[in-house]
Amino acid sequence: MARIISVLPLLLVCALGAAQAIAEDEPTKDAPVIPAVPEAATPPLTGLAEPPAPAEPTADVKLQDNPPARYTVKRGDTLWGISSRFLKNPWKWPAVWGMNKDEIKNPHLIYPGDIIILDLSGATPRLRLEGVPDGGLSRWNGYELQVTRLEPRVRSSALAAAIPTISAKDLAPFLSRSLVVDPESVALAPKIVAGIDSRVVLSANDTAFAVGLEQSKGNFWNVFRPGRLFFDPDTKEHLGREAVYLGDAEVQSFGQVSALRILRARQEVGNGDRLAVIAELPTLPYVPRAPDKRVVGKVIAGSSETLSEIGPMSMVILNRGIRDGIEPGQVLSLFRNQGTVTVDGKQMPLPQEEYGLVMIYRVFNRVSFGLVMTARRPVNINDVVRNPS
Repeated sequence: MARIISVLPLLLVCALGAAQAIAEDEPTKDAPVIPAVPEAATPPLTGLAEPPAPAEPTADVKLQDNPPARYTVKRGDTLWGISSRFLKNPWKWPAVWGMNKDEIKNPHLIYPGDIIILDLSGATPRLRLEGVPDGGLSRWNGYELQVTRLEPRVRSSALAAAIPTISAKDLAPFLSRSLVVDPESVALAPKIVAGIDSRVVLSANDTAFAVGLEQSKGNFWNVFRPGRLFFDPDTKEHLGREAVYLGDAEVQSFGQVSALRILRARQEVGNGDRLAVIAELPTLPYVPRAPDKRVVGKVIAGSSETLSEIGPMSMVILNRGIRDGIEPGQVLSLFRNQGTVTVDGKQMPLPQEEYGLVMIYRVFNRVSFGLVMTARRPVNINDVVRNPS
């Protein structure tokens, strides 16, 4: 009897332990049952890893009505043009690629032969490179991820032929012509005082003579002529004077009167024309993006060669510059005031019409130069620019 009683505590302990284990395995009323996902349900790997979250939101990205599922990059393409095939707002392509503009080192590493796919599997659309780890994000940040699966790939051009943001031929002609100077700078600038054989008009390969040249500033100079004065249309503030680009010159000898040779002449060069040190021009490509702060400005001029209304791939000058937070690559929308309407005897303004985009390519303190990327109607002086929607 004593032996039987001594076994009972052991049986009670075992019974309690089993009950507790069953209780832990059974779900409670407050804890929902989460079914296990079988391994077969896991989607197969495609070779495209999920890139890090972009720094800019992509929720407001608008796709074209019938965007292609994939596109093969061709020679002569641009990032802006390719993005326009997929997006209604192509300037947002950095966000759609998952790029962080503060980390970009090489913002144009897409080549002819690459295949771009439109990925709609996530919450927001993404553009990716087919067959490249992480969809190509490593290229934007200046490194390449190691590929674990090797497959033959043929690229139709050398690596040096990466496509640009926009076509260099569309923008390069404007870069050397886009110069704004202060009146004080014009007065102090070196000046051409004579031409060889007393010529009044000089052209390429002619010799000219100038005063005020400093040898420490180098041998290569731009030739310019003071042009239009720019004023703010609202405040009437003087924003600067246009320097009309005439050509380039190389100094042959320095002195009180220096001799120089006209290397190239876009216009005729003559006595009284000024010289400026050739500035380092902005390099292509630009990374299009919206300004970080609110910007509202106006178109104050077009190119000095503009004879009529301004259209796409034309230059415009804006009354906003470095002091207003403007940077090369920023994109602004163009708006047109549509007048007023009389309602119950009161004059009420009509909503402004958004009709195009301008990308900034050169910036000075108080003005900036932009390229009209798209426009459904001609651009007029005093049209408004502000952050794109």
